[in-house]
Amino acid sequence: MRQLLMIALCVPVWTHAASAGGVMDASPGEETATLAQSAGLVIPDPAPPRGPEAEGPFERLVISNVMLVDGTGAPTRGPVSIVVEDDKITAITTRPDTAGARVIDGTGHYALPGFIDAHTHIGNPMQGLAGPIVTPEYVFKLWLAHGVTTVREVGSLMGLRWTVEHRDRAARNEITAPRIVPQSMFPGTVIVTADGARRWVRAIHKAGGEGVKLRGATPAASTAIYEETQKLGMGTSNHHDQTAVYRVNVLDSARQGLDSMEHWYGLPEALFTSRRIQDYPPDYNYADEQWRFGQAGRLWRQAASPGSEKWNAVRDELVALDFTLVPTFTIYEANRDVTRALHAPWHDEYTMPALMKFFMPDPRLHGSYHFDWTTADEVAWRDNFNLWMQFVNDYKNHGGRVAAGSDSGFIFKLYGFGYIRELELLQEAGFHPLEVIQAATLNGAELINRADSIGSIEPGKQADIVLVSENPVANFKVLYGTGHMRLDRNSNRLAQVGGVRYTIKNGVIYDAPMMLEQVRAMVAAAKAGGRQ
Repeated sequence: MRQLLMIALCVPVWTHAASAGGVMDASPGEETATLAQSAGLVIPDPAPPRGPEAEGPFERLVISNVMLVDGTGAPTRGPVSIVVEDDKITAITTRPDTAGARVIDGTGHYALPGFIDAHTHIGNPMQGLAGPIVTPEYVFKLWLAHGVTTVREVGSLMGLRWTVEHRDRAARNEITAPRIVPQSMFPGTVIVTADGARRWVRAIHKAGGEGVKLRGATPAASTAIYEETQKLGMGTSNHHDQTAVYRVNVLDSARQGLDSMEHWYGLPEALFTSRRIQDYPPDYNYADEQWRFGQAGRLWRQAASPGSEKWNAVRDELVALDFTLVPTFTIYEANRDVTRALHAPWHDEYTMPALMKFFMPDPRLHGSYHFDWTTADEVAWRDNFNLWMQFVNDYKNHGGRVAAGSDSGFIFKLYGFGYIRELELLQEAGFHPLEVIQAATLNGAELINRADSIGSIEPGKQADIVLVSENPVANFKVLYGTGHMRLDRNSNRLAQVGGVRYTIKNGVIYDAPMMLEQVRAMVAAAKAGGRQ
């Protein structure tokens, strides 16, 4: 049964029950939780009611004397005061009325819009093969402690009902959690007809799903999904598996109506000029993940070169289609330096021991594939990153939308910390820091069709605000929960500076250092209790 779970989550077979007509017998979105439970895995308890780390919303809140980075692309300005009434920003002013208000003195601080992580998984049943599955409380607090106020849950791997219930409780401010936008994974190996796909989409919509993630759907099913989701106002994302990308690449999907591509699969294939299928070695085995990811790191060099006619044509058509790239550079970073990823400074105190075990090489587990990772593999992946980043930056420069997503919970990437690393990698790709912040805020809001309410600090929008005591435009490292190392040259003493001070979501103030301390206590307790 555990082998069945691994196949189900990796290939993917996202359901185990379907009728001949392609409609699931199980409740929509419950398939992964059901499969995990049938494999003897314990699904974690729901997030508990919010605690002392949260306060508000307030009838009136004033954040005074703060430097403002509003997310629109405008340069930093200030000091200004941000006025919030209940859960809405009502004014940005230099002369606030503080009578009767809860006041946060923002002197010396910077205010940014709440971050949007456009590619997340709250939980992963496969992690249960390595130990206890991390709890939603643990994940949510790491996200909020790093300024993430909205997440697009691409897949709802813990079950759609479970995910929707957390979304609704978060919306009511009952739990310490970001805003959740749940998408459900389409069971493409089971439902293959257009009619079955349409009925499945309608069932997901009725159950509270806000979108669909595709992996390996048949052309008929995928066309029907894009048509039906557009009718219902639902979002779509697609991880173009190597098992099906030779039939449908990113450009094909974008033409059909796909909102966003995840990672980069399917994009080099759209750029092929001398082949239709990747140049696989004769003994290649997709089911062996070291083969899969090792050869993926050699794919971009098979595509059209930067600035070529093919490169420019694909780029321009995707821009014209209002398509969004969610590159998730961070989740593949271990491939270019696995030692760096393994020894990230936050793992010791903030990574659950069972999660760290899940990261380590194990052929049973998805993303745990560095079985015999070589210098040649890392060099190939560095070259891969160079070309990949060139396309993403070029796409942005020609008007294309890029959103920030982390896919944390796999491949040595920890929730929250992995997202901040994605911001650094976008800057490495060539983005100006203000463009990075725009990708992390307003672009993500546009992707999930919420730009009228979140994504920037402007009057009339939801009060989603991140406060940090250092300048993130100068250095994104100050957003890490572990802070940034700085030497005081006068005293010759090292200090850790920065870290988010407060994350405000829907007008509720969350104490970031307190949440990090709570996470540290969870990790320490797990280690003391031997929860390996």
